Amino acid sequence: MTIHYPGHGLDRADHSRTDPALLAALRARADARLLLLDALSPVLNPANRLSFGAAADLPPDAETVFLGMDGEVPVFAAVPAEGDDRPAFRQKPNWAAIALLGAQDMALYASARSLVDWHARHRFCARCGAPTVIAKGGWQRDCPSCTAQHFPRTDPVAIMLVEHEGDLLLGRGTQFPPHSYSALAGFIEPGETIEQAVAREVWEEAGVRVHSVRYIGSQPWPFPSQLMIGCHALADARDLTVDYTELADARWFTRAEVAEAMERRSDAAAFIPPPAQAIANAMLGWWLERTR
Repeated sequence: MTIHYPGHGLDRADHSRTDPALLAALRARADARLLLLDALSPVLNPANRLSFGAAADLPPDAETVFLGMDGEVPVFAAVPAEGDDRPAFRQKPNWAAIALLGAQDMALYASARSLVDWHARHRFCARCGAPTVIAKGGWQRDCPSCTAQHFPRTDPVAIMLVEHEGDLLLGRGTQFPPHSYSALAGFIEPGETIEQAVAREVWEEAGVRVHSVRYIGSQPWPFPSQLMIGCHALADARDLTVDYTELADARWFTRAEVAEAMERRSDAAAFIPPPAQAIANAMLGWWLERTR
């Protein structure tokens, strides 16, 4: 299964993150690159690649994240004045831009966006309320007042294809575009396994009991900072009790309907599939191959 954001190819150079003098020297180098962002949106060049400037041109007091080494070249991203924790469907400029990016650029943007957004929204200590300072090359924030250390968070989300006798259960979120359906999904709660989260979310959203949960693949999702954990499960039965506070609709689709939607053979397809850059799209492709 081919999933976007497979890896940006940079050496994360973790050993360099704990050396402030080395990081300062890397940032001051004439060849040090700065990933250009418009607030939190990527800036694309005419070839629809990420754009870069010179890290040395930043003001000395600008907060930066060390993304890693591209060969011998250090790469940084600057922390914006404000973050943006709105869900992906409310960030149309981002969607339009990342749809044009190749997989490696998308992975780099995803990593950078998640980090700088977290810094912009966590400038104060959750323990004592004092201002925090960037540390470990941007992979940490420290509180000078109470010595607390804070780390970028990643929120795990279970996203699942539910199958019953050759049909697939898909749902329509309340904010989805008309006619759009995708895999059910939900945050994994503290104390849950992935399998338990899949079973709970499917039961809560659609009233369906599932078993035989298996892992398919994962994808970092930078809106704001999630790890999408793709799974497949089998349903005990197909009767639905939809929670309309969570979903606008849920229904079973035949393999033929899924195939037609994914291949876009007809304007009258049963549904509009998720965009190509989303893991749900890759999961549907995986399922079609598996059931061929």
